[in-house]
Amino acid sequence: MVAKQSVVIVSLGCNKNLVDSEVMAGILSEKGYELVASPSEANIGIVNTCGFIESAKQESVDAILDLVDYAQSEQRLSVLIVAGCLSQRYADELLDEFPEVNAVVGTGEFFRIDEILDRVYSGERVKAVGTPSYLYDHRTPRLLSTPRHYAYLKIADGCNNRCSYCAIPSIRGCMRSRKQESVVFEARALADAGCKELILVAQDTTAYGVDLYGRPALLDLVRAVSKVDGIEWIRLLYTYPTRITDDLLRVIADEPKVVRYLDIPIQHVNKRILASMNRSGDRASLSRMIGRIREAVPGVTIRTSLIVGYPGETDDEFSELLEFVAEQELDRVGVFIYSQEEGTPAGQMPDQVPEQVKKERYAELMELQKSISLKKMKRRIGSVERVIIDGVSEESSLLTVGRSEGEAPEVDGLIYIGNAHPQPGSFVNVRLTDASEYDLVGEVVDTPDTAD
Repeated sequence: MVAKQSVVIVSLGCNKNLVDSEVMAGILSEKGYELVASPSEANIGIVNTCGFIESAKQESVDAILDLVDYAQSEQRLSVLIVAGCLSQRYADELLDEFPEVNAVVGTGEFFRIDEILDRVYSGERVKAVGTPSYLYDHRTPRLLSTPRHYAYLKIADGCNNRCSYCAIPSIRGCMRSRKQESVVFEARALADAGCKELILVAQDTTAYGVDLYGRPALLDLVRAVSKVDGIEWIRLLYTYPTRITDDLLRVIADEPKVVRYLDIPIQHVNKRILASMNRSGDRASLSRMIGRIREAVPGVTIRTSLIVGYPGETDDEFSELLEFVAEQELDRVGVFIYSQEEGTPAGQMPDQVPEQVKKERYAELMELQKSISLKKMKRRIGSVERVIIDGVSEESSLLTVGRSEGEAPEVDGLIYIGNAHPQPGSFVNVRLTDASEYDLVGEVVDTPDTAD
């Protein structure tokens, strides 16, 4: 083995993939590698790719090309590794297309990154891709890339839902839940390191525990994590519509540490489309669910994701989706253009919607939601909200940015503060004074908590 060297990790895609990148960073750091922020400082470049939909695949390919170009112009960067979802799906194609790549590493093999590097330095071109079964735990080294005051806590990996449009089960494998004790142990370690906000993530957080305990166990987990000293906010992402139970809503309403925020990807509301997606429900049942949530958890922020242009989606079915969005006025809506993915049932369906129609529907739905978002944001002007400070704004050093319970990091907007500069990780009360479609402006109205 050669002397340990410096590594840059480019992490793409979702926050679950980010956790995998942090695990790789932790393993390599423990083995003596130096983690750096820029390719200009690195001997080894790792791209942890996303391969979920076409746009994500293209972003991943572009990132690989960027590192290839850099390696060709800078001799210092001598080893290139492609990991993650794209590697899991297209290992052979990547090795054929990019002769400069020294190894491809699948979603179930990234924990062997130090061994793979040893093999690369021994002159081997490595293909490490198998059926995903690995699941990290509290004993696994992990080097956070987020600010220390918040962290993603992956409670499970893989998925058993088998939605017809989705390649995740083939990329990530079947659902595998971590033991509750392991999650709580890691939560304590994160709190000891200064974490104030824990964001629980999985492909489907509401299915947590079914494989281990024979029943959904998210409520037990949330209650246990809520007892961890130092953690002030617990946020739930990726909850499945049919698993939003009254008990879950009671925990969100009654447990002070659980923020009043629910991320519920509903994808569509038309009954035929949902059935074709291998999902249940319809417009009426989803409307009832939203009403039930709002009644049980006053002031809740609801985020969802929607797909336009699913195979066979008619103008009337798209209009039904538009009407639902206008009627429900959800706080956050992410819209995705349907991506025809090989290996999925929907990818083989007839009546694929033309790309131009998809784009038009996307633009129409986004424009509608933008107007709804602006209206809802303006309603918050004048209110005083508890805000966690993320740090100095990237736009101006004169501004500090933070988030309320209603804003998840990276996917939602920010609150811009100009009259004070509290320390990252501190909580302050902020009076909101202005709003745009996605962001807010405010001023601190009390003395900030002292940051550690």
